[in-house]
Amino acid sequence: MGGGEWFETRLLTSGPRTNPWYQECSDRVIREGDLVAFDTDHVGLGGYTVDVSRTWLAGDVKRTAEQRDMYAAAYEQVQRNVELLQPGVTFAEVSQRAHLPPDGLHSPANACVAHGMGLCNEYPLILNRDQFASDGYDGVLEPGMVLCVESLVAPQGRPEAVKLDEQVLITPTGPQVLSASPFCESLLS
Repeated sequence: MGGGEWFETRLLTSGPRTNPWYQECSDRVIREGDLVAFDTDHVGLGGYTVDVSRTWLAGDVKRTAEQRDMYAAAYEQVQRNVELLQPGVTFAEVSQRAHLPPDGLHSPANACVAHGMGLCNEYPLILNRDQFASDGYDGVLEPGMVLCVESLVAPQGRPEAVKLDEQVLITPTGPQVLSASPFCESLLS
Protein backbone atom coordinates (compact mmCIF):
# COMPACT_ATOMS: atom_id res chain seq x y z
CA MET A 1 0.00 0.00 0.00
CA GLY A 2 1.57 3.21 -1.09
CA GLY A 3 -1.29 5.57 -1.87
CA GLY A 4 -4.86 5.57 -3.10
CA GLU A 5 -6.00 1.97 -3.18
CA TRP A 6 -9.50 2.15 -4.66
CA PHE A 7 -12.68 4.18 -4.90
CA GLU A 8 -15.87 2.93 -3.30
CA THR A 9 -18.01 5.76 -4.69
CA ARG A 10 -17.32 7.97 -7.66
CA LEU A 11 -20.38 10.04 -8.36
CA LEU A 12 -19.71 13.12 -10.47
CA THR A 13 -22.86 14.60 -11.94
CA SER A 14 -24.13 17.94 -13.14
CA GLY A 15 -27.39 19.76 -13.75
CA PRO A 16 -30.33 17.40 -14.24
CA ARG A 17 -28.14 14.34 -13.57
CA THR A 18 -27.81 15.39 -9.90
CA ASN A 19 -31.48 14.59 -9.20
CA PRO A 20 -32.41 11.89 -8.54
CA TRP A 21 -29.17 11.12 -6.75
CA TYR A 22 -27.04 8.02 -7.41
CA GLN A 23 -26.85 8.44 -11.19
CA GLU A 24 -23.50 7.32 -12.52
CA CYS A 25 -21.16 9.53 -14.50
CA SER A 26 -22.06 10.14 -18.13
CA ASP A 27 -20.84 12.00 -21.17
CA ARG A 28 -23.12 14.95 -20.41
CA VAL A 29 -21.26 18.23 -20.87
CA ILE A 30 -21.27 20.49 -17.79
CA ARG A 31 -23.00 23.77 -18.65
CA GLU A 32 -22.53 27.20 -17.15
CA GLY A 33 -24.97 27.62 -14.26
CA ASP A 34 -25.22 23.88 -13.55
CA LEU A 35 -24.80 22.50 -10.09
CA VAL A 36 -21.89 20.04 -10.17
CA ALA A 37 -21.94 17.41 -7.42
CA PHE A 38 -19.06 15.12 -6.50
CA ASP A 39 -19.23 12.28 -3.98
CA THR A 40 -16.23 10.08 -3.38
CA ASP A 41 -15.38 7.41 -0.87
CA HIS A 42 -11.67 6.98 -1.45
CA VAL A 43 -9.74 4.23 0.26
CA GLY A 44 -6.27 5.65 0.66
CA LEU A 45 -2.99 5.23 2.45
CA GLY A 46 -3.13 2.48 5.06
CA GLY A 47 -6.59 1.43 3.89
CA TYR A 48 -8.46 4.26 5.62
CA THR A 49 -11.46 5.78 3.89
CA VAL A 50 -12.18 9.41 3.17
CA ASP A 51 -15.79 10.35 2.35
CA VAL A 52 -16.36 13.94 1.31
CA SER A 53 -19.07 15.35 -0.94
CA ARG A 54 -19.26 18.83 -2.35
CA THR A 55 -21.50 20.67 -4.78
CA TRP A 56 -20.39 23.70 -6.78
CA LEU A 57 -21.86 26.16 -9.25
CA ALA A 58 -20.32 25.88 -12.73
CA GLY A 59 -19.08 29.04 -14.37
CA ASP A 60 -18.94 32.66 -13.40
CA VAL A 61 -22.69 33.12 -13.13
CA LYS A 62 -25.18 34.09 -10.46
CA ARG A 63 -26.89 31.20 -8.73
CA THR A 64 -30.66 30.88 -8.90
CA ALA A 65 -32.79 31.39 -5.80
CA GLU A 66 -33.63 27.68 -5.85
CA GLN A 67 -29.94 26.70 -5.99
CA ARG A 68 -29.18 29.06 -3.09
CA ASP A 69 -32.05 27.70 -0.99
CA MET A 70 -31.08 24.07 -1.59
CA TYR A 71 -27.43 24.72 -0.80
CA ALA A 72 -28.28 26.70 2.33
CA ALA A 73 -30.53 23.86 3.55
CA ALA A 74 -27.83 21.23 2.95
CA TYR A 75 -25.10 23.36 4.53
CA GLU A 76 -27.24 24.07 7.62
CA GLN A 77 -28.07 20.38 7.99
CA VAL A 78 -24.41 19.37 7.95
CA GLN A 79 -23.24 22.15 10.28
CA ARG A 80 -25.98 21.60 12.86
CA ASN A 81 -25.60 17.82 12.82
CA VAL A 82 -21.81 18.01 13.26
CA GLU A 83 -22.48 19.91 16.52
CA LEU A 84 -24.54 16.97 17.84
CA LEU A 85 -21.60 14.57 17.69
CA GLN A 86 -20.44 14.76 21.29
CA PRO A 87 -18.82 11.89 23.17
CA GLY A 88 -21.31 9.99 25.32
CA VAL A 89 -24.33 10.94 23.19
CA THR A 90 -26.40 7.97 22.00
CA PHE A 91 -27.19 7.26 18.37
CA ALA A 92 -30.90 7.55 19.23
CA GLU A 93 -30.32 11.04 20.69
CA VAL A 94 -28.44 12.14 17.56
CA SER A 95 -31.22 10.76 15.37
CA GLN A 96 -33.99 12.46 17.36
CA ARG A 97 -32.21 15.83 17.58
CA ALA A 98 -30.80 15.82 14.05
CA HIS A 99 -31.65 18.72 11.81
CA LEU A 100 -33.49 17.85 8.60
CA PRO A 101 -34.04 20.20 5.67
CA PRO A 102 -37.50 21.78 5.42
CA ASP A 103 -40.38 19.79 3.96
CA GLY A 104 -40.01 19.39 0.24
CA LEU A 105 -36.20 19.54 0.41
CA HIS A 106 -35.41 16.48 2.56
CA SER A 107 -34.69 13.50 0.34
CA PRO A 108 -35.69 9.99 1.46
CA ALA A 109 -32.68 8.77 -0.57
CA ASN A 110 -30.52 10.14 2.27
CA ALA A 111 -31.40 7.75 5.08
CA CYS A 112 -28.66 8.68 7.51
CA VAL A 113 -27.50 11.52 9.69
CA ALA A 114 -24.01 10.04 9.80
CA HIS A 115 -22.12 6.83 9.17
CA GLY A 116 -18.85 5.51 10.49
CA MET A 117 -15.61 5.71 8.55
CA GLY A 118 -12.57 3.50 8.83
CA LEU A 119 -11.60 0.86 6.33
CA CYS A 120 -14.91 1.49 4.49
CA ASN A 121 -18.37 2.87 5.29
CA GLU A 122 -18.93 1.07 8.56
CA TYR A 123 -20.33 1.14 12.12
CA PRO A 124 -22.10 3.14 13.27
CA LEU A 125 -24.94 3.95 10.91
CA ILE A 126 -27.08 6.65 12.53
CA LEU A 127 -30.36 6.86 10.63
CA ASN A 128 -32.64 9.88 10.37
CA ARG A 129 -35.55 9.84 12.82
CA ASP A 130 -38.03 8.92 10.07
CA GLN A 131 -36.21 5.57 9.68
CA PHE A 132 -34.53 5.03 13.06
CA ALA A 133 -37.48 3.33 14.78
CA SER A 134 -37.84 0.67 12.08
CA ASP A 135 -34.24 0.14 10.94
CA GLY A 136 -31.90 1.86 13.43
CA TYR A 137 -29.94 0.61 16.40
CA ASP A 138 -28.55 2.36 19.43
CA GLY A 139 -25.02 2.83 20.67
CA VAL A 140 -22.85 5.58 22.10
CA LEU A 141 -20.48 8.01 20.39
CA GLU A 142 -16.94 7.50 21.69
CA PRO A 143 -13.71 9.44 21.28
CA GLY A 144 -11.73 8.09 18.35
CA MET A 145 -14.75 7.36 16.18
CA VAL A 146 -14.70 8.94 12.72
CA LEU A 147 -18.04 9.67 11.12
CA CYS A 148 -19.25 11.17 7.88
CA VAL A 149 -22.15 13.62 8.36
CA GLU A 150 -24.45 13.49 5.32
CA SER A 151 -26.83 15.85 3.57
CA LEU A 152 -28.74 15.37 0.33
CA VAL A 153 -31.21 18.06 -0.67
CA ALA A 154 -32.99 16.64 -3.70
CA PRO A 155 -36.52 18.03 -4.08
CA GLN A 156 -38.72 15.50 -5.83
CA GLY A 157 -39.51 16.49 -9.40
CA ARG A 158 -36.91 19.28 -9.44
CA PRO A 159 -33.99 19.34 -11.88
CA GLU A 160 -31.06 19.56 -9.44
CA ALA A 161 -29.80 18.36 -6.06
CA VAL A 162 -27.12 19.36 -3.54
CA LYS A 163 -24.91 16.75 -1.84
CA LEU A 164 -22.60 17.70 1.05
CA ASP A 165 -20.66 15.53 3.53
CA GLU A 166 -18.21 16.35 6.29
CA GLN A 167 -15.83 13.86 7.84
CA VAL A 168 -15.61 14.29 11.62
CA LEU A 169 -13.45 12.86 14.41
CA ILE A 170 -15.10 12.47 17.82
CA THR A 171 -12.63 13.84 20.39
CA PRO A 172 -12.98 13.86 24.20
CA THR A 173 -14.12 17.50 23.95
CA GLY A 174 -16.40 17.23 20.89
CA PRO A 175 -16.38 16.97 17.10
CA GLN A 176 -13.35 17.92 15.03
CA VAL A 177 -13.98 18.41 11.29
CA LEU A 178 -11.35 16.58 9.24
CA SER A 179 -12.53 17.63 5.77
CA ALA A 180 -10.34 20.28 4.18
CA SER A 181 -12.35 20.95 1.02
CA PRO A 182 -14.10 24.35 1.19
CA PHE A 183 -17.77 24.89 0.57
CA CYS A 184 -18.94 26.83 -2.49
CA GLU A 185 -18.99 30.51 -1.47
CA SER A 186 -21.03 31.57 -4.50
CA LEU A 187 -23.86 29.29 -3.34
CA LEU A 188 -23.58 30.31 0.32
CA SER A 189 -23.63 34.09 -0.06
